[in-house]
This record gives sequence, structure tokens and C-alpha cells, in this order.
Amino acid sequence: MAEFVDGWNFLADFPKTVTFFGSARFPEDNHWSKEARKLGKMCTKAGISVITGGGPGIMEAGNRGAVDGLEEAKLEDIENPGDSLGLNIKLPFEQRINPYVEKAVAFHYFFVRKVMLAYAAKAYIYFPGGFGTMDEWSEMVTLVQTHKIPHIPIVMIGREFWEPFNHFIKSIMFDKLKAIDADDMNLYTIVDSAAEAFEIIKKAPDRHEFAELKEHK
Repeated sequence: MAEFVDGWNFLADFPKTVTFFGSARFPEDNHWSKEARKLGKMCTKAGISVITGGGPGIMEAGNRGAVDGLEEAKLEDIENPGDSLGLNIKLPFEQRINPYVEKAVAFHYFFVRKVMLAYAAKAYIYFPGGFGTMDEWSEMVTLVQTHKIPHIPIVMIGREFWEPFNHFIKSIMFDKLKAIDADDMNLYTIVDSAAEAFEIIKKAPDRHEFAELKEHK
């Protein structure tokens, strides 16, 4: 319970955020790491804080881009830029917090951290990744599908990676098995670049219910 309280108090200071998901294994010269860095930079310059899990790979690229945006915002006298945030997990050996996280909170319990990553942002961005990325994507789509959270943009970047999965959703889940409704395939958007994703993020409404948390702290 204390971790939930700490997490909500931390997030309440950042009313405009976008959460990045994706592989922790990608090196910095990976194409999708480069796109994550581009998108992180665009977000902070526009006053939107970047939230990641605080680790390596896509997370590090997103935070690094966020710091790039902060540096450019200072040079260009941009007021109220976003920040580079990390919601880290405490593990004995496996995960380190990346050096581009400006502000962070750490969690012992995976499920608490997952709630924090998946509940307060104005948009959720999914780069290519492994089982963890797919798990986080399916949970977010389910939360929107069941109206537990508003219809927040869920953006999947990388057509080569996501379109085969999308074909499975349409041809097997929907056409063959009728396990989902036709409208469920409108819960997410597939794009191919940081620039396309940013156009969606810019149009996403702010999550006012979380801004109100700060007023009651």
C-alpha cells in the first residue's frame, strides 16, 4: 500500500505524461531506439514528460531523448518543458536505472510499478519488444476495452513488427473466432515513425483526474 501511495504522489507532480514501452535489449544504434530517442525529445520540448521503466534499451532511449529535449528547451527559452521520468524496479542484479532518468521512484513489487506505468499517461507508446511489451500492450487494450480507463491513444510504432500481430487479431481473433468486437480493433493505432506518433500525442487530451491529485496532496 505504501508503494501505491508513493507512486501516486510522484505522478501527481506531472500532469502531462506519455509512457514508453519496448524492448530492454535494443542497443542505442537500433532503429527503434533511435526513433524512441526522437520521440522523447519531441515530447519534452512540447511540455510532455516521458515516463519509462527506467531501464536500458527503449527505456533508456526514451529518457535520453527526453533529456535532449530539455537541453534544447533551455537553449531556445521554451517555458515549462516536460521531464525525464523513471519508474524503476528493485532487482538484485538484473536491471539498472539508466543515466538519463532525471526524476525517479523505485518499486519492490512488479504489479505496483505496472499500475503506475499503465494508468496516468495521456498516451501509451509501444515500440517493438518481447513478452513484457506484449503483456503491457494487452493489459492496456483490455483496460480501455472494458472502460476501466478512458479511450487513451495506444500507439504501436513499427509496422514491420506490429502488422503481423494485427493480422492475427483481425483474421483469427475477430473473423474466425469472434473473440473480440469490430470496434475493439479501433482501440489502437499502428504507425511507423516517431513523427507520426507525436502527431497523435499532441491531440490527446490531458488526464485532468490525475492533475487533481496534486491539489489534494
